[in-house]
Amino acid sequence: MSVLLVEAFYGGSHKQLVDLLQERVDDCVTYTLPAKKWHWRARTAALYFMQAIPASPAYRVLFASSVLNLAELVALRPDLASLKKILYFHENQLIYPVRKSQERDFQYGYNQILSCLVADVVVFNSEFNKRSFLSSISTFMKTMPDHRPKGLDQLIEPKCRVLHFPIRFTDVTSSTASTQEHQHEPPAKKQSTAEPQLSPQQEDNIEDMEHQPAASLSPDQDPEKPRPLHIVWPHRWEHDKDPQLFFQTLLKLREQELNFEVSVLGETFTDVPDIFAEAKEQLVSHIRHWGFMPSKEDYLRVLCQADVVVSTAKHEFFGVAMLEAVHCGCYPLCPKALVYPEIFPGSYLYSTPEQLCKRLRSFCKHPHLVRQHVVQVNTSAFSWDALGKEYTSLLTADSSAAS
Repeated sequence: MSVLLVEAFYGGSHKQLVDLLQERVDDCVTYTLPAKKWHWRARTAALYFMQAIPASPAYRVLFASSVLNLAELVALRPDLASLKKILYFHENQLIYPVRKSQERDFQYGYNQILSCLVADVVVFNSEFNKRSFLSSISTFMKTMPDHRPKGLDQLIEPKCRVLHFPIRFTDVTSSTASTQEHQHEPPAKKQSTAEPQLSPQQEDNIEDMEHQPAASLSPDQDPEKPRPLHIVWPHRWEHDKDPQLFFQTLLKLREQELNFEVSVLGETFTDVPDIFAEAKEQLVSHIRHWGFMPSKEDYLRVLCQADVVVSTAKHEFFGVAMLEAVHCGCYPLCPKALVYPEIFPGSYLYSTPEQLCKRLRSFCKHPHLVRQHVVQVNTSAFSWDALGKEYTSLLTADSSAAS
């Protein structure tokens, strides 16, 4: 048990990463807290782990997510100070969106800065996450009334590196096959997204769909009345994912009497924004699936049935759900902001709500063009097969191996 995996918020992508490391990296031992009461985990987890983690001379590496105040844990447990300490950022609290600036609790960002200062290696799941954190430190510290420390970003940056989140992609061939059989869909619908190519004709079709009336389609283009466009939104039901924009867009499509179905997935927590109940009532005739699916198999089956996956996020540092949907064959529509330009080509990005609505309106009119499209995102680059060696190297006791 030379590697200590410590996770103060064992749920979602945090759980996925810890489970994958536990499975694929030799000689690990894991200590976790349930994914509840996030704010309290950030405040108090170090005290819990001080008592929960037994002393052992076998420890060589400590890997923790940035929810944990690593500085507190090391101070409470001096025997852990000599380990190679790796801090992993799924998100950062310096730019995490809050509805009002006065709602931002200084302590959470401050904890992350302290943790970076005591860590040996600081790992971010995206370049956007790293850049936004480092560039915000100076401004963030200016909220202190006086005696502000300077140059903290310069102390932290040499420790930093980017290592994308490794997604455990499931073979969806069987889900795709059953979906095609059920829907009588041509087998070209869900092709591999590895090293994808898009023909010039497909590019022109996607670009010009808005200007082509549905009636002008020849029988060979659209031999039968198409199934409704199936739109999926697989995100947490929280305000930072901007469900307001998503549902407002769908209501505009409904007002224009366009044909579509929607599946609203994702996990719910204590405070669900009111817009979800309102939208469920207003879009009832368009709903195909509504609510979190505990079964991964069922979840992936819905993604394989969908045509378009939409993000309206105001906060995203990586975006596992979007890449899983693309792996299942969905056409992605993402904001031209946050981490998305780092992962998705420009043709899948929108800059304004109007652009999002326009793209979806086009897709509703001509869903067959979306279904024939092969997405130009190589999802295999974000798999364990592609990233596993770097993670294994990171979790060796030799600090130089991860530098």
